[in-house]
Amino acid sequence: MSAPETCCLPGTRLSVAAQVGLNRHISAFLPWQNDMKLSTECLSRCSPNWGKPERNEEQGPGLGVVAVGLTLYKYIFDEIWPTFLVSLFVAVFIILATRMLSIIELVVNRGAHAVQMGLMLLYLVPDIVVFALPAATLMAVLVAFLRLSADSEIIAMKASGISLYQMLPPVVLLSLVGFVLALLLNAFAVPWGNRSFKDMVFQIARSRADLGIKERVFSEPFDNVMFYVNHLSAHDHVMKDVFVVDRRDKTATNTIVAKNGEILVDPNKRSITLRFRKGTIFVVEKTLVSARTIRFETYDLHIGLHDIMAALQSRRKHASEMKVGELLKGIGSAEPTTRLYNKMKIKLYEKLSIPLAVFLMGLIGAPLGARIRARGRSAGVGISLAIFVAYYVSFTGVERICETGALAPEIGIWLPHIFLLLACLYLLRRVSRERSINIFKRTAEA
Repeated sequence: MSAPETCCLPGTRLSVAAQVGLNRHISAFLPWQNDMKLSTECLSRCSPNWGKPERNEEQGPGLGVVAVGLTLYKYIFDEIWPTFLVSLFVAVFIILATRMLSIIELVVNRGAHAVQMGLMLLYLVPDIVVFALPAATLMAVLVAFLRLSADSEIIAMKASGISLYQMLPPVVLLSLVGFVLALLLNAFAVPWGNRSFKDMVFQIARSRADLGIKERVFSEPFDNVMFYVNHLSAHDHVMKDVFVVDRRDKTATNTIVAKNGEILVDPNKRSITLRFRKGTIFVVEKTLVSARTIRFETYDLHIGLHDIMAALQSRRKHASEMKVGELLKGIGSAEPTTRLYNKMKIKLYEKLSIPLAVFLMGLIGAPLGARIRARGRSAGVGISLAIFVAYYVSFTGVERICETGALAPEIGIWLPHIFLLLACLYLLRRVSRERSINIFKRTAEA
């Protein structure tokens, strides 16, 4: 049995808010009408002034239209922002949970206390928020428009003369908020957080006298002193198969090879002693004129407080720890062919490119959600994650290529964002003209 055609009472006038909710009420009385595709002919018979709000002499011309527009914008924005906040919170929580493992290792093995643990989590938040903002913005807009489309409210709005572009101001507002937030975090909070996190880890390592030395990794915790340790006990700081290059002496380089060693702390003298056993010292003069070999049963290498503090203060900043001014200064002084130069240029362009991705992700979500007739939040979450993963993989791949110098950073970093911009323009044009999106045709039919 076909469903009867539904029409409003002739001559009635409804506000946009009432028109938006019309399909819900009709759907409640006529459950057999799944799609509720109200024809323009039916709506036009409801009222010759369908979609035109009441206006009286006191309001003045155009005030009713403004009121209706604000009501519509508020209605759409109220659909978007709760999902945005929830998505952002969940993403930040999940990523923080994955980073907790390394922080717990510091607490257990290196004696970090609860305050340091809390500070390290705080330092990670800005970088994680910037990472999650594009996905959260896309998911919020897409889920909201999927819900409006599934409940036929998009159809009701379009039948009332409201185009897709007229629905975009709330989306643009949220996208701009995300853009500004990502821009500010990238410029100030992210460098501060990354720098503070690494300083905290270094201080914890120093306080536990393990100097930040890691197993089977070349490390230089102090200027001109390089370590390589095959095994390092986290409990008693006993080292096995130790290789040390000491270049602090301006006249000679001492290379120490020992079967084992240990780290001793003297709180009174505020110094650290590296005690090696059963090894050999190779002493080579800087002029390469002479060299000698010394075998020993026990040898002490002293590290004073001055060396420790100098190591902490002179720790070179990573590109991710630099602000815009520092990056510009570093780029100006670095060799153009080095990996460090490329990394600094990449981080500089990321300061703007990632906020741009947040803005474009929001605009992409509106036409996708308006066109795809999938029900439920799970569909929106799945589509959002697929788009974000594709963007992230392409962005990370381009970043790695730019680091090697095979592709100029000023070109490569913008390629994924140019693709996002073209996809955004394509989707807006297709959906505004009521044309199908072929790539999502199966999803729409489902």
